[in-house]
Amino acid sequence: MALITTGKQFIRSLESSGAVGVYVPLEGGHEGRYQRRLRATGYEMLHITARGLGDLSAYLFDVHGVRPPHLGKKNTQREGAVGYRYYLPPAATYQLEHLPAQSKGVVIWMLEGNILSQQELQFLVALPQQHPKVKVVVEMGGGRSFDWKPLSSFLAAA
Repeated sequence: MALITTGKQFIRSLESSGAVGVYVPLEGGHEGRYQRRLRATGYEMLHITARGLGDLSAYLFDVHGVRPPHLGKKNTQREGAVGYRYYLPPAATYQLEHLPAQSKGVVIWMLEGNILSQQELQFLVALPQQHPKVKVVVEMGGGRSFDWKPLSSFLAAA
């Protein structure tokens, strides 16, 4: 990797494929440079982690209910010990609705993408075709240098 990288190849690759998988050095810091380059190009960022997301489409584009851990506390109603359900707005839809006029779109930067199933990866690959203003970057693991390839290449051959 060059001492000072412009990130133009990464941005071109992201814009052409729509979804990329990246290998990031474990000591960190390199991904911040590319995120800064994306923001300077005109993209907004949405940082999420793949752990505990549940249904990706519901989390990103639908109002969805969540139940926080009850931590041993029980309510006195007939609902059992599962706790209350709270409803959250869709993360990506909210970002898309509040984009500045000069913005190119939203980049969903997902951490810990190595735990995603093949079906979830297929959804993320198809996401930029369904929503043209959404681009996806998934951190698929560690590497010696910051490296990327199209997310479709991570799908197992059927």
